Formats: sequence, C-alpha cells, structure tokens
Amino acid sequence: MDSPADGAGGPAVTPLLIACALGIEQVALRSALRRTRAGRSDRSGPSGRTPDAGPVTVLRTGMGPGNAERATARALGTDRNRDAAVIASGFCAGLAPGMNPGDLIVADETRGPHGSTPCTGTALLVEALSRALPGRTVHTGPLTGSDHVVRGPERAGLRATGALAVDMESAATLHSALSAGSRPVAAVRVVVDAPEHELVRIGTVRGGISAFRVLRAVIPAFLEWHRSLLLPRR
Repeated sequence: MDSPADGAGGPAVTPLLIACALGIEQVALRSALRRTRAGRSDRSGPSGRTPDAGPVTVLRTGMGPGNAERATARALGTDRNRDAAVIASGFCAGLAPGMNPGDLIVADETRGPHGSTPCTGTALLVEALSRALPGRTVHTGPLTGSDHVVRGPERAGLRATGALAVDMESAATLHSALSAGSRPVAAVRVVVDAPEHELVRIGTVRGGISAFRVLRAVIPAFLEWHRSLLLPRR
C-alpha cells in the first residue's frame, strides 16, 4: 500500500490508482509519492494528506496489454480500489519528429483493439504538469496501443493514424478500468525514445535517465488532477 485509507469516522474519499508496467516506473512513482506525502506532512499534520486527498496506490501491472488488463481488473475488484480513479503512466515511444526523451504525453484518448477511450480532465492535467515541470514540453493527443515494442519504420505508420505516441499498456488499462465501472481515467506518459532518439535499453542511455527524472516529478500534478475532479463518495 502506498497511502493509508481514511480512518474510521473520516470522510469517504475516492482513491487514486496509478498503473505502470515496469519496476523502474514503479520505483520512480512510489519515491515521488513518498516525497510528496512527506512534504505535506510538514505543512498539514502527520497524515501527510490534505483533507480532500484519497488513498493512492501505485500498481505494477507487468508488460503488455494482457497483463495490464488483468492486473487493473484485479486491483479494482478490491474494496480499497473499487471506486478508484485511474491514471496509466510510465514510459512511451514518441511518434512525431522533433520529440525528445523527457517530453510528456497527456492523452486525450487512448486507442486499442476495443476502440478509443476518452480521457478525463486532459486540460487540467496539462496545466498541472506545466506547473510541476516548467519548461518541459507537454504534448496532447491520441495515445495508441501496441502488443509489442515499436521500432523504426513502424512508427511512421502509427503516426499516419494521428497518434502522438505508443505504449503497450495504457489503452488496455483504461479499457479495463471503465469495464469495471464508470470513473475518471487518464493516461500520462514520458517519452523515453523518439524517431531521432531510439533507445536499446531503458536506463543505459542519457535519454532513459532523463525520462526517469521526469517521471519522478509528475506525482504532484496527478494529485492535483485527482483532487480537482473528484467528490467524496456518497
């Protein structure tokens, strides 16, 4: 568990589930969540949470759409996360020329075998990320899904569909989330490679390190999105 639930007698609040595929993504997001909670504890008391902030879980789904779909469904089947808002996050491959490692992708929709899934509060997330990461480029548009790592010429074909970026889990995660019930959903990814900056292995190249650092900085924006969109459960 990454953030405690409200104690008895406290207001019921909507949880936040942040889903990622890789261990390195989970490390970045969890460390940022701990740091943010510690900062809030200094300002707002020992709970480390503002009154309208719900419990937060960072879920590692494993790679690929199948793993993402199953892990998300399991997490949302628990009492803790049954009503959770969901953000799919982690790394992605940029499709547009001129993108650089460390650029941010905020999806207005995800695309997969089941069709497209509209995202919630895209403009709010863009604004929050711009405040959290001043000077960092934020792209907004469709995020498409794949069942394999996309390389070389395949990027051009996906770009021709209008997609800005591709990853293997976001579309499956959001489809699974909405299959479990109506809720706010979003997808925010950090470009780890791009047409002019292909990586062989994450973390061994400068671009991978840059993307990791950006991923560690997105949590305050996620929490702002969460607080701004959600009301206490009735």
